[in-house]
Amino acid sequence: MTRKKQTKGRRRPPAGTRRRPGPGRAVRLGLAAAVWGVVALAVLVAWYAYDLPDIAHLEEAAGKRGPTVTVQAADGSVLAHYGDLYGIAVQLHELPPHLPHAVLAVEDRRFYEHSGIDPRGVARALWDNIWAGGLRSGGSTITQQLAKNLFLSPERTLRRKVQEALLALWLERRFGKDQILTIYLNRVYFGQGAYGVDAAARQYFGKSAQDVTVYESALLAGLLKAPSRYNPISSPQLADGRARLVLESMVEAGWLTALQADRARAGGVVVRGEGSGAQSRYVADWVLERARDYIGYEGGDLVVATTIDPRLQLLAEQAVARNLAAAQDRKASQAALVAMLPDGAVVAMVGGRSYAGSQFNRATQALRQPGSAFKLFVYLAAMEAGMRPGDMIEDRPVTVEGWTPRNARREHRGTVSLREALARSLNSVAVIVSEGVGRGNVAAAARRLGITSELRTDPALALGAYEVTLLELTAAYAVMANQGYGVWPYGVTEIRAGDGRVLYRRSGGGPGRVVEQPDVAAINDMLAAAITWGTGKQAKLRGPAAGKTGTSQDSRDAWFIGYTPDLVAGVWFGNDDNSPMDRIGGGAYPALTWKAFMDPALRGVQPTPLPGVSGALTD
Repeated sequence: MTRKKQTKGRRRPPAGTRRRPGPGRAVRLGLAAAVWGVVALAVLVAWYAYDLPDIAHLEEAAGKRGPTVTVQAADGSVLAHYGDLYGIAVQLHELPPHLPHAVLAVEDRRFYEHSGIDPRGVARALWDNIWAGGLRSGGSTITQQLAKNLFLSPERTLRRKVQEALLALWLERRFGKDQILTIYLNRVYFGQGAYGVDAAARQYFGKSAQDVTVYESALLAGLLKAPSRYNPISSPQLADGRARLVLESMVEAGWLTALQADRARAGGVVVRGEGSGAQSRYVADWVLERARDYIGYEGGDLVVATTIDPRLQLLAEQAVARNLAAAQDRKASQAALVAMLPDGAVVAMVGGRSYAGSQFNRATQALRQPGSAFKLFVYLAAMEAGMRPGDMIEDRPVTVEGWTPRNARREHRGTVSLREALARSLNSVAVIVSEGVGRGNVAAAARRLGITSELRTDPALALGAYEVTLLELTAAYAVMANQGYGVWPYGVTEIRAGDGRVLYRRSGGGPGRVVEQPDVAAINDMLAAAITWGTGKQAKLRGPAAGKTGTSQDSRDAWFIGYTPDLVAGVWFGNDDNSPMDRIGGGAYPALTWKAFMDPALRGVQPTPLPGVSGALTD
């Protein structure tokens, strides 16, 4: 029996059966791609997760912050904070419900429903960005924002976004929702240097976060999108519009009724702005700059105690604001004021129209021509040369080295006393006196009284042609208020570390006597006449006072510097670009501003006689 030859290859299936088809090529490739995709994703996650920070100590990370410097007024109240400003840490249950609801309404409405990443929010943000044709929304949850703020850098990279998502998922697994929201509310940035709801509430409204109203809550929540853009101090209308959108979102989320939202809008809010002390940042900046010279910075928090009197600071701000507003029609755009005690302790300072608009301090940084306010040094040199206020001199045309100064009214009064010449600010007489006593002696007198700016000894020195700062000129006049003792203006009394250690405490005084008593009395006599019936009569006070006007060429600068035995103040008006004002002299708005400050500042102070000035002065 012969065998049948076996066929090579596959065996045929038995008759009557159907062949089961294997997976197609496309399916196999898809499965392989999926497997490798999972592997790649795992590798990517592992790659980005290997250097993730430890989130076990979330509260410890939340407590970390940069050093701050607090500048205090003489009564201990706060003038300014520098660095990150943090308020009191508040628990969620301590806040009015409308505050967290306002934040959730615009930042993460589904916070209590998602697990750290909100797919619906991501999809919505993606759609918004596609529709807008650019990056408009981020879709980050509050947990993701907290992860970024506490543990990651702000850079926009794929690595940071992946790590942010991973940290958000792990935070949600490790900590409760209320705990995450509490830390977020205590750490998130609200602008103006304020971190956390309590710091923001105190910064903008002067109250604790526990006391904010519904509208105030909406305004704070609105800041989170763009703190600078929606700042209620600098952009009140934008801030209000954003707050109204937050209220609408709260209604949509069911946390407010439409009636409650309407009532909240009608109530509005009082925001702390420049009318309540924002201008004090000028003096705080100056004080901080001086403080750096006194200590070597060791790191950590600092408290700088100053000589600033909050009541006088507010009076100075109000006097400058009112008179500068009135002077706008006369082409005056800036003004400055500095006030000090006769020993040089600065009690108030205004460096310009608006600190928010310009941080340049015109009281300490601006060099301007003092005009006739410089004549103090001309007549002091004359008194020291043996002349007296009653000495007679001829007011006549004079030419020195080809230069002919003119009096303000282009006229000459003939024979006058030195008292009248200074009180009426006669330029010709000032130049005659300066040439008689020697320009070098005039410059030396200025140096002795504290003028450190550059001075040249040419004929124009007598009329204040060389620039000085308001602070140094006011300090020079203070020498006359304290009976001839030199003044070094100061604002810092003590510097303490955050733990209370005293790092610096002021001691000592000025350079001692720089003007003899008879010469002080003579200058007081003449400058009192300037206020009583001379060019500064609009600055006349109820009690004894002395002072001098100053106006530079074409009314580019206008000054009034004056004093009593208890207080010294200087005022300057002008423009930053040195453009002329419209006939504003020192006897106009500067004198009015000085009086507007000094009258209430000295209210309740028993008038003290000025040496050399007795009774009423008459022309």
